[in-house]
This record gives sequence, C-alpha cells and structure tokens, in this order.
Amino acid sequence: MLYLAIFTLLFWFAVWLDAKIGMKKIAKLKFVKEDESLHSNGPLLSIIVAAKDEEKYIEASLLSQFQQTYHNIEWLVVNDRSTDRTGTILEQLAEKEPRMKCIHIKKLKDGWLGKNHALYEGYLQSKGQYILFTDADIQFKRDTISKAITYFQDMKLDHLTLAPNLKGSSFWTNAFVSFFLFGFGYFKRPWKSNDPKSKSAIGIGAFNLLSKDAYEEIGTHKNIKMRPDDDLMLGRQIKESGKKQHLALALEHLQVEWYPDLRSALIGLEKNTFAGLFYSYFMVLFALSGLFLSQLFPFIALLMTTGTTQLIYAFSIIMLVLAYNETANKMAKGANIYITVFPITVLLFMYSIARATILTLHRGGIIWRGTFYSIKQLKK
Repeated sequence: MLYLAIFTLLFWFAVWLDAKIGMKKIAKLKFVKEDESLHSNGPLLSIIVAAKDEEKYIEASLLSQFQQTYHNIEWLVVNDRSTDRTGTILEQLAEKEPRMKCIHIKKLKDGWLGKNHALYEGYLQSKGQYILFTDADIQFKRDTISKAITYFQDMKLDHLTLAPNLKGSSFWTNAFVSFFLFGFGYFKRPWKSNDPKSKSAIGIGAFNLLSKDAYEEIGTHKNIKMRPDDDLMLGRQIKESGKKQHLALALEHLQVEWYPDLRSALIGLEKNTFAGLFYSYFMVLFALSGLFLSQLFPFIALLMTTGTTQLIYAFSIIMLVLAYNETANKMAKGANIYITVFPITVLLFMYSIARATILTLHRGGIIWRGTFYSIKQLKK
C-alpha cells in the first residue's frame, strides 16, 4: 500500500507539472490582435455545418455567425435527413442571408456516418480557400472568425482548432463536463498538438479551420467516413501528414451547451467511447482500472490507511486538485467548484465507459442521430 501511495503521488506530481508548463503554451483567442484589414479583404471562408434535428439551436447559432466582423464568408448548411423543423428554419434563413446555401440530404450513402457524409457533401459545393467545420449549436462572438484567421495566417497554419466554453444546465452536468475536460487534459495533453515534433494531435468539432489544400491532401472526410470521433480523427490526419496544427482556447468567443442534462451526456457518449478506446476490451479494462486506482482509490485510501501512507495519499489528492486546476479550470469557466464532488464524478465517468461499451456490444454497434451503425462497419 505504501508503494502504491508513493507511485500515486509521483504520478499526480508529474501530471500537475506537465499541465502547468503545457497549458502556458496554448494561446488564448481573446489575446489575438485581429488584422482588421481582413474584415473585407480576407480570403473566402467556407463554413460548413451539418444539422440533424437541430431546430432548438440552429437559428441562434447561424445568426451569431452572420454577424461576424469578417465578411468574406459563404455558408454551406447541410440538413441531414432531419425530421423536425430544421429544414424549414434553414430555408427561411437562406432567404434572408444571400451568402448561405442550404443543402438537403434525403438518404445516407452506404459506408458513411451521417455527420461525416453531410460535411463532405458541404465541402463538395464549397468555393473557399479556407474551410471551417463547425457544429450546429455553437454560439460565436462577433470577432471570432476575424481573430481565428488572423492567428491562422500569422502562425502559418494548416489547421486551427478552438476549444469552446462547454456548459450544462445543471450542477451535475457541469461537474461531469469539468471531469471530462480534466481527463481530456492530462490524457490527451492538448498542448502537445502545437508541437510539430510531437505526434499528438487534436481536433474539436466546435471549430476545425483548415486550408482547403490541406483538407484535400489528407483525403477529406472520405478517409474517416466511419469514425464517430471525426473531429479528433481529422486533427490526427493533419498531424500524421506533417502539416502544422494548433489548438487555441476560445472560452470567451465560442460557447456551446454540451448536453442539456446528465442523462443526455451519458447517451451522447455512447457513440464514441468504445471508438475512442480503439474498440479494445483491454483498453476498456485499462481505462476503468486506471480511473479507479489513480482518481478514486486515493480518497478511499485516505479513510482506510494511517501514518505515512495516509499522509502520502493526502498529498496525492492535493496534487490531483492542483492538476485539475491547471486543466479543467482553464478549459471551462468556473470548473474549480466541481472538484468538491470529484469522487462522484469519477464513478459517473467509469459508469459511462462501462455503459457505452456494454450497450455497443449488446446492440452490435452504435445508434447515432437515429441511425444504426454496426461494429463491423465502424471497424472497417
């Protein structure tokens, strides 16, 4: 028990130190001084949005985009087999905004996930030098695009992805989001994506900006057409091709309600949890064991042990909290308050992994936006 305590303390010390140094290497969009000459003279940007049953969010999201200070934009908004009022809303918006084109998909092509297919269809009709893939529920601040393209050009990038402010409508949803970001921070080490010498890559569905040349050179969405984690895979393809990629924080410029409630979050994670673990039972067991030993057991051990071992576990928890502050608290506004229920959110996240894996195996695949995709299709 003593050796495990020492290992745990050293582990969280290393995570904290890595995050403290690494997070400083990620730019914040709010500090980017935009090139105002781009407002009217910048290159054409094609914003491509896939929308499937998004009547609740799509109008507000697009209106926030139409108000951008950057003007040379075209929108390709793809209505992907929606059964609600999404199509009608898009047609009404297209009548008011001449830069927007609405594309309606009636049938999904074989061998494609719906969202990936919709984004690809939007690309086929795009004319821009740059392409921005964004989700249908993102709220943009007015100078988001201008600052992003300024940064993109200044850094001579092929791909820029922005981290939005994720929010929920309840305490437990926000606690779950904060824990997710914490795990994302220390596991993915997102700052390494900015290092051209590192193989680490990243892509966030809220904002993936690429040059059209780079997108075409990596094979477009055709190469990831059955990946439910398409945003991450897009970033991975860019990095593997040797192109220049950056992540920047945009908490003040992009906002999204990740999921409206905890139940929705658990359902939403069904689609990509097993994929994120490479469809490997070993990786599932490794993830669950790692979460238990590193993040839940220190709290249990604090009550079960005495003396030196207990003291070391107490310091381990302090280092864990500091690591949490360096990651989650800097990737989501007000995340630090949710450290108070950290052990419970560990259990919730372990449950979400086990639940998603069991459901995927039981169903023989995933259900995403009303369409079933078999494991055989996904692995292929």
